[in-house]
Amino acid sequence: MKALVKTSEAIGYEYKDVDMPKIGPKDVLVKIMGSTICGSDLHAYHSSPNIMKMMQLPIVTGHETCGEVVEVGNCVTNLKKGDLVSPEPHIFCGECYYCQNSAALNCLNMGLLGHTIGGAFAEYMAVPAHVCWKHPPGISYELGAIHEPLGVGVHGVMSGEINGKSVAVFGCGPIGMFAIGAARVFGATKIFGIEVAPKRVAMARQLFPDATIINSKEQDPVKTIMEATDGLGVDVSIELSGNAEATRFCFQALKREGRVSLVGVHPKAMEFDFHPNIILKEARVHGVFGRVIWQTWWQVRAMLDTGKFDPLPIITHRFPLAEFEQAFKMAESGEAGKVLLIP
Repeated sequence: MKALVKTSEAIGYEYKDVDMPKIGPKDVLVKIMGSTICGSDLHAYHSSPNIMKMMQLPIVTGHETCGEVVEVGNCVTNLKKGDLVSPEPHIFCGECYYCQNSAALNCLNMGLLGHTIGGAFAEYMAVPAHVCWKHPPGISYELGAIHEPLGVGVHGVMSGEINGKSVAVFGCGPIGMFAIGAARVFGATKIFGIEVAPKRVAMARQLFPDATIINSKEQDPVKTIMEATDGLGVDVSIELSGNAEATRFCFQALKREGRVSLVGVHPKAMEFDFHPNIILKEARVHGVFGRVIWQTWWQVRAMLDTGKFDPLPIITHRFPLAEFEQAFKMAESGEAGKVLLIP
């Protein structure tokens, strides 16, 4: 079958023939219908040091996906042929201290789909059945493919109280827009979105007319937020860009005793002054690495069931898998929402 493979620490991927994956007794074989490009896939493409530390090469990449179960292992009882599924990319063991204490996201023996375990930028994928989320009848594969990144945005929003709170989302890329939608559905009263790419600013303003979307190339985001909150700052700051300056802004715009959720992947280490930004503010800082398993997935379903937020318009471009170079250029151009690759 054809797949996108990271073969070395050189920049780029290879589109090449690889062996069809084989399943074990507890696995399923999934025919991939579509996969979207994650920010971490962009970092892996460019061989960013913080991402390369997490990868075992060579590896089929990709993890935001949806597909149809076409084969099941002889010990699998929770899935059948024809089921539409999306995998939780954090392949948890179910047996370690964290898995046994409702914290599978921090599994000590974790595999990472598309990083240490063969991923979804391919025609087929073998994956343990216990990490598959089964979609309800009638859902489109495109909506299924963005469940995982939707969960990242939801986890960033829901890692603390959100109802009745003011929220600033730094970075209005796809996950940032997912976070704005989630914040609105779950009761945030005042929402700010901060972005530098003009097309994403325009897209966020169109999708969320009740939010204040700030182009930080034209306005000082901290000053704007402070003026709109009587000089107090926001209750919750969510950083999704992985940009050092935006990370500093998200703390500077935070109310004392406020919460920061750090989601964005930083390509390299950054300098940061803890004293004024965390210690003196008594800020609560929460790292977000994926989703709470399976709590966040249920929150995503609950959000979608309200009918108050349709995330599908955030998928703006679709490419055949073979045209991955063009797709990746579009994904990192700042002119796209989610970019979908179709085998």
